[in-house]
Amino acid sequence: MTQPYVKQNIANGISTIEFFHPAHNSLPGDILQKLVDEINSAGANDAVKVIVLKSGGDRTFCAGASFKELININDAETGRIFFSGFANVINAMRKCPKFIIGRIQGKTVGGGVGVASATDFCMASKFAAIKLSELNVGIGPFVVGPAVERKLGLSGMSQIAIDADSFYDAEWARQKGLYAQVFESIEALDEAVTAMAEKLCTYNPEAMKEMKNVFWQGTENWDDLLAERAAISGRLVLSEFTKETLKKFK
Repeated sequence: MTQPYVKQNIANGISTIEFFHPAHNSLPGDILQKLVDEINSAGANDAVKVIVLKSGGDRTFCAGASFKELININDAETGRIFFSGFANVINAMRKCPKFIIGRIQGKTVGGGVGVASATDFCMASKFAAIKLSELNVGIGPFVVGPAVERKLGLSGMSQIAIDADSFYDAEWARQKGLYAQVFESIEALDEAVTAMAEKLCTYNPEAMKEMKNVFWQGTENWDDLLAERAAISGRLVLSEFTKETLKKFK
C-alpha cells in the first residue's frame, strides 16, 4: 500500500471505517476530513448498527499530525484550520449516534491517541503503546486533550503530556481506562473486535443511542472548546521554537 485512503465497508450491520497513510498512518487535513465524512455517513445510515474504526497495516495505528503539513504552516489561520481537522473528527465521533469500537493494532502518537480516546469501546494489541509527543515540538495536546483526559483522567493525561518523550505500554493504557482489553496478537484482537461488533448488532439501537448520549454528557461545549484549542495550537506552531524543531523532520 502506497496511496493514502479512507474507506468504509458495511456488512451485516457493521460499518468498518479504515484509514491509511504511508507515513505511519499520519493524518493530513484531507484524511481528517474524509474520516469526518465517513463517520457522519455511517451515523446517518439506518443499515449500520455499530462502527469499527481501524487503520491499515500491522504496525502503527496512527502517528498523529502530518509533519509535512505542520512544516508548511506559515500563518495562524492555516494552523487553526489544520488543527481543527482533529477537532472535527473527535466531535463527529462524539455526536455519532452509533457506538464506535476502536481497533488499535499498534503504536499511536499525538492526535492518534485523541482519536483512540474518542471511541466508545477501545480494544488493542499488546503492541499498542501510546505517546503524547506534542510538547516535544513546542506545542501541546490541546485539541485532543479533552478526549484523552475523559478516558485517562487528568492525572494520566498530564503524565503522558509532560513526559512527551516516552511511550506508555498498552497495559498502562488499559489500567488507566483507554483500552477495555489488550490482546497478545493482532489476530486475537481482530477476533475480539468482530465478536464485540456482532454482539452489539443484536442489541436495541435506540437503547445504544441513549446510552451514548449519557456517556458523553458534559461534552456539549466541545464544538467551541476544541475550536479554541485549535486556535492555540495554530498559533504555537508558528513559534520560533516549533519552527526550528520541525526543521529536523524535513
